[in-house]
Amino acid sequence: MSDNNPPAPIVKEFEIGNESRNDSRKELAAEANDEQLFSIYSNNEKMCLIIIVSVAASFSGFASNIYYPSLPKIATDLSVSVELVNLTITSYMIFQGLAPTFWGALADVKGRRITFICTFLIFFAACVTLANTRNYGTLVGVRCLQSAGSASSIALGAGVIGDITTRSERGGYMGIFQAGLLVPVAVGPIIGGVLAESLGWRSVFWFLAIYSGIFVTFLALTLPETLRSIAGNGSFSVHGVWKFPLEIYQRRYLKRNPSESIQTESRLPPKKSIDIWASLKALFDKRARLVIAFLALYYTVWQMTITVLSTLLESTYRLDETQVGLAFIANGVGSMLGSLTTGKLLDKDYTAMSAKYEGKEDEMPLDQVRLRLMWIWSTLQICSVLLFGWTLDKHIHIAVPTICTFFTGWAAMAIQSTVSTYMVDLFPNGSASASAAVNLARCLLGAGGSAAAMPILDSIGIGWGFTMLSAILCAALVLIIVQVRFGRKWCSQYRENETQSAEG
Repeated sequence: MSDNNPPAPIVKEFEIGNESRNDSRKELAAEANDEQLFSIYSNNEKMCLIIIVSVAASFSGFASNIYYPSLPKIATDLSVSVELVNLTITSYMIFQGLAPTFWGALADVKGRRITFICTFLIFFAACVTLANTRNYGTLVGVRCLQSAGSASSIALGAGVIGDITTRSERGGYMGIFQAGLLVPVAVGPIIGGVLAESLGWRSVFWFLAIYSGIFVTFLALTLPETLRSIAGNGSFSVHGVWKFPLEIYQRRYLKRNPSESIQTESRLPPKKSIDIWASLKALFDKRARLVIAFLALYYTVWQMTITVLSTLLESTYRLDETQVGLAFIANGVGSMLGSLTTGKLLDKDYTAMSAKYEGKEDEMPLDQVRLRLMWIWSTLQICSVLLFGWTLDKHIHIAVPTICTFFTGWAAMAIQSTVSTYMVDLFPNGSASASAAVNLARCLLGAGGSAAAMPILDSIGIGWGFTMLSAILCAALVLIIVQVRFGRKWCSQYRENETQSAEG
């Protein structure tokens, strides 16, 4: 597209400075719906972008889940204990929480494209190094680097969704995004088990290196810049590192709206400076901290279940690597279904509440809209975790604990999809940093939980260990009760403070 004739962004109020301009532009504005006004992308184009960023986000889970079946072989090959190899999971999760705080802040200012590309190049280099590692120290250190390269893709993907979707449709798209990034939870352990058993555990990292190298090339060719302070609603012509080779999106926009005039940078949202503390600010924000803490606890128990799954199945049912990998399918499928169904329910609830408030989004009780079904998902996870522990403790047929992991995954991802959507709604101008705040809390707490999982079970037993975890989840419900009770008040106070600051 010629830089001399970039298209104009669609805005909610069409400014007509020339009296002789044709009235067709007014008609176009009257007929356009909110989604078209907010973004140039059609529903099909949005779906394509969601798929791209969902696949990108899946690398974080892929690098983690494809690794689980290899743990015993890695321990043997590097002459260390399984407990020490389990610490590489902990270190991975620590950096999975820390890295997005930087990358999310960068993406909210410098753009999504360049941040995506940088993180994938780091991930690729780490995978090649891991495939050639010969000692435990290198394994731990480079796994941290690998995590730093892959973990941020979830926060970046959530940022893209915040850029191109409105609140009324965001739940559904967020559900699709979360479901897509969970595919590795189902297939990763299978691929990892087959590769480790047939070609050795190093082949797992060679597979990730090849896959990531191909994908980052595809992403660089197809993903447009969506950050609204750079690309507006998607129609602004960008330059330099932000420009992508396939400008089909802008061309389709021009074809649909040929009467739009040349846009100017003054019509873009104001640019911000990089704030590396943005994620921490969101983490401790009064409107969000209880919800984040709630998610972190439920995510931690889920991760503890997944972390000990391979060890418990191998010791209890004498399974090999491939069989252990197959046992993870139930958890992965449940996670994907939980994410997809929750997204649709979130959109339905928002549409119903919006009708009552006649589209006045600022006055809607966002906590009640988004968190209304949280008690259902909480109950489901509590019951499934409790049953999982006691069926393993009593050596019940493997089908029963496997089915339990299906429902645990379903509930955990329903909760995560709900909170992720809620955070993007709360922080529309810093969605990547807000998602990074969620990631920071859940990963750091999850890392500690994963490290403590086996010692807890060894000391008090499998059944009583998971009973204790279920009791913690029950107590955490108080956080949601308080959030729903006072959330609307906190949001009103925040808007009043923002208004006073603007006037001052």
